[in-house]
Amino acid sequence: MSFRNEKLEEFNEYIKFKKVAIIGMGVSNLPLLDYMYEQRAKVTIFDEKTIEQIDKQIMDKITNYGFTFHLGKNCLAKLNGFDIIFRSPSCLPTKIELQQEEQRGAIITTEIEMLMKMCPSTIIGITGSDGKTTTTSLIYSILQNANYHTYLGGNIGKPLFTKLPEMRPEDIVVLELSSFQLMGMDVSPHIAVMTNITPNHLNIHKDYEEYIEAKKNIFKYQKEDDILILNYDNEITKNCAKEANSKVIFFSRKEKLDNGFIVDDKIIKECEDKIRKHILNADDAILRGKHNLENICAALAATKTLVSAEDAVETIKEFKPVEHRIELVREIEQVKWYNDSASSSPTRTISGLNAFDEPIILIAGGYDKNLDYKILAKTIVEKVKTLILIGQTAGKIFDAVKEELEKQEKELDIFMCEDLEQTVNLAKKVAKSGDVVLFSPASASFDMFKDFADRGNQFKKLVLSI
Repeated sequence: MSFRNEKLEEFNEYIKFKKVAIIGMGVSNLPLLDYMYEQRAKVTIFDEKTIEQIDKQIMDKITNYGFTFHLGKNCLAKLNGFDIIFRSPSCLPTKIELQQEEQRGAIITTEIEMLMKMCPSTIIGITGSDGKTTTTSLIYSILQNANYHTYLGGNIGKPLFTKLPEMRPEDIVVLELSSFQLMGMDVSPHIAVMTNITPNHLNIHKDYEEYIEAKKNIFKYQKEDDILILNYDNEITKNCAKEANSKVIFFSRKEKLDNGFIVDDKIIKECEDKIRKHILNADDAILRGKHNLENICAALAATKTLVSAEDAVETIKEFKPVEHRIELVREIEQVKWYNDSASSSPTRTISGLNAFDEPIILIAGGYDKNLDYKILAKTIVEKVKTLILIGQTAGKIFDAVKEELEKQEKELDIFMCEDLEQTVNLAKKVAKSGDVVLFSPASASFDMFKDFADRGNQFKKLVLSI
């Protein structure tokens, strides 16, 4: 007997001729255009971009479908009288226009939330300030190699809402979930992973507390037989266990737990009732860095009930770094050049620096997310031989490092550059055999680049042209 997704059928019936607002023509919302047209919904598009800034193919589709649209900075002033509103992740539910519509009776949701509510498959969700993309990709690879029919989505991969008709109960959906996607959500995945929580996106969230509370939605609506995987070494995620309704599995790089997954002298072990089973020697994995041992532990915990440890280890041993995450670009005259463009916060760059024992030339700086760089300054003074700064945060990083240098009575060569090409040329000039050049900005990319991938690709292009 073929499977029928009754929840999806109910939604399709409900949405017919309803007034639907789609806010933001980003990646997550584009598939909704076709879907809503097919379901005969009355759609209105809202986007802060001007008509010239929106891709012509998208605008052609909007006009061909006969959708109404409101563009420009004050477009949400026209948000009134809708049955359901799909917001983009960057349009937080705290916006006054959304709150007013919700009070009036509108449903405020996102593509990813509706996917999770109607998905018949097991859902594994991963969030965290650092490490979520690597952990998500590793979990997906382990499941694929174990021959599960698996979907990858959320903050990476393709939007999955339109894949709902294909999904079956025996499938597995793996989702990377950002604070923006989780905020306002009232559904949680069956298996939830929190890699860590540290300050991030404070230029968008009202405060750190709002950011933390958004992250917690990944487990708040779990049931008793669901699973929550937490980093024991991070105080915030460790304490989330007190609020959990589900079964908690900890992982730790620093503590010898009685239950969970630990790193013990570069050996990853599974612990059950104080019995520790050797799972993987860290030297056998391609991924480098202590932070990646945590990511491996999280992935093993997430797939524990689905894949044997032996099969998971075979995938882990062959798993290569995700692009823009401590990615080796090339080696030139015994100098290794690494692209770590995805490191958009101080804690991520600290993890990158701690992945190396070689002398490091660090290229850092970018768009300011209102983060504190004092914690990064300590690691820079300890690990970096030459610091090259660029972008909006160059001054903030410089001030934090100078303060730390004075405190420790040390010296460090620091250079300020105008653009990325200048930083690469300077790094080439000062690098010596045995050095590592690490491009790890500790900042967002939007001051000079489209996104972190564009930034990383431009860096790689420059390095490959040397």
